[in-house]
Amino acid sequence: MAGCVLAIDQGTTSSRAIVFGDDYQPLSVGQQEFPQHFPKSGWVEHSPTDIWTSTLRVCREAMEKAPSGGADVAAIGITNQRETTLIWDRSTGEPVYNAIVWQDRRTSDFCAQLRADGLEDKFTSKTGLLLDPYFSGTKIAWILDNVDGVRARADRGELVFGTVDTWLIWQLTGGTVHVTDATNAARTLIYNIHKNAWDAELCSLLKIPLNMLPDVKDSADEFGVTEADLFGRSIPILGVAGDQQAATVGQACFKPGMVKSTYGTGCFALMNTGDAPVRSNNRMLTTIAYRLNGKTTYALEGSIFVAGAAVQWLRDGLGIIESAGDTQGLAEQADANQDIFLVPAFVGLGAPHWDADARGAMFGLTRNTGPKEIARAVLQSVGYQTSDLIDAMQADWPDAEKPVLRVDGGMTASDWTMQFLADILGAPVDRPTVAETTALGSAWLAGSKAGVWPGAESFSAQWKLEKRFEPRLDEAERRRLLSGWQDAVRRTRST
Repeated sequence: MAGCVLAIDQGTTSSRAIVFGDDYQPLSVGQQEFPQHFPKSGWVEHSPTDIWTSTLRVCREAMEKAPSGGADVAAIGITNQRETTLIWDRSTGEPVYNAIVWQDRRTSDFCAQLRADGLEDKFTSKTGLLLDPYFSGTKIAWILDNVDGVRARADRGELVFGTVDTWLIWQLTGGTVHVTDATNAARTLIYNIHKNAWDAELCSLLKIPLNMLPDVKDSADEFGVTEADLFGRSIPILGVAGDQQAATVGQACFKPGMVKSTYGTGCFALMNTGDAPVRSNNRMLTTIAYRLNGKTTYALEGSIFVAGAAVQWLRDGLGIIESAGDTQGLAEQADANQDIFLVPAFVGLGAPHWDADARGAMFGLTRNTGPKEIARAVLQSVGYQTSDLIDAMQADWPDAEKPVLRVDGGMTASDWTMQFLADILGAPVDRPTVAETTALGSAWLAGSKAGVWPGAESFSAQWKLEKRFEPRLDEAERRRLLSGWQDAVRRTRST
C-alpha cells in the first residue's frame, strides 16, 4: 500500500491544503488567509467565492510543491469549518447570499422564540444539539426569510443548501455532485442522528424545503471526481468530515472513552462513545464522530468559544505581546502569589454553560498585576474551561474512566500551557508527533477508501507520541484553583 493524499482543510480564517505521504507525514503545504466580513454587530460572513478560490489556489500550490508535482495523489480528503451555511442556485451555482459563519449570532432571537415555544427538547432528542445560532438550521431559515426572492426560488426547487464541504465538492466536480457526509449533516439542526436521515418535522418547523438538502454519505465514501482541468487530471474525492470529527480520526480516537481536544480559535473536545449516542444531562452535545461502512460512531462534544482567540486579544487588543509564543515566557515569570482568573466570555460562554449574554471578566487583580499575570491567566483559562468540559462528559457517561487527553492545534506548542492543562485535569495530556491532525484525519478517510492507506487498526498503531505531560500539581492545590475558577464563572454568568 503506497500513495499520497491531498487533504483540503478549509478553516474559518484561512484555507489550507496538505499533501501527505504514505508515512502520514506532510510533504507540502499551501495556505491562504481570506477576508472576514462583519456587516453588523454579532454577524460574521464569508464570501463563497473567497472560500472556493482560496481553496483551489492552495490545492494547486501544495500539489506543485509535492515531490512528484502531485502526480501520485491518489485521492482527496476534505475537512471544513462546520455549521457555516451557504445557499446557491441549482443551475448556475451562483450564491444567493454570503456564507453565514458558525460564529454568527444573528438568529439568537429566533432560537429564543423556539425555546419559548417549548421546542428545544424536540430538536435535542433528534439531533443531539441545542437551540443555538451556532448551528446551520436557523441560518438557512434566515437566508430564506430575509433575502429578497429567495424563499420563492427555494419553494420552486431552484436552490440548494450546503455546508462548506458541500460547496467545495460542488465546485470541484463542476456542479455535478450535491452531497455531504454524516458528520457535517449532524451539525445542521435538521438531521436525525438516530435515523441517519434529514428530519422532515424539523425542516417543517424551520420552513426549509427538503429538496434543498444534499445527499448524506459515509465519511469515507465516493463524493465524485474533480474536473480534469483543475489539476490536470481527475482525482476522486473519497473522504469528508467536519474539522473536529476529522481531528478525532486524525488522533486515532477509535475506541470508546478516548478523548481529543483541539485548541485553535476556540477549543473543541470530543469523547468517543461508541455505537450508542449518549444523551447529555450537562448541556454537552451528542454528535456523530464518524460513519464508516454504514456504521455510525457517536461522541459527546464540548465547545469552548475562546481559546487561542484570547491570545490574539493579548496581541491585538491589549498590545502586551508581539506573537503568540511570547505568552509562555510571560507566564513563567508571573507572580506565583497572585491568583488571577480570566473568564474569556468575549462572545458568551459555550459548553457547559451556553450563556450567550455572558461577557468576559477578570478577577483577583491587585496593584501589582501586570502583563505577566494577565498572560498567565489567559493560558490558564484554557485549562480551566477544558476541565469543565471533561467533568461534564464524565458526569454524562460515568462508566468512562478519567481519560488521557490527546491534544492538537496551535496552542499545544506551548509546553507551559499543556503542563498546566495536565495539572488542572489531574490526568495525562498527550501531544502527537504529527500536529496536523485535522487534515490527517480527512486524508486517512480518503486514503483508506482509496485502498492506498491501511484500516483503522493499523492507522491507530502508527499514532506516535511526541510528548506526554503528567500531572504534577498537589490535589489540594488543584481543587483550590478550580474553586476559584468556578466562583469567577458564577460571577460572570448573565443569569
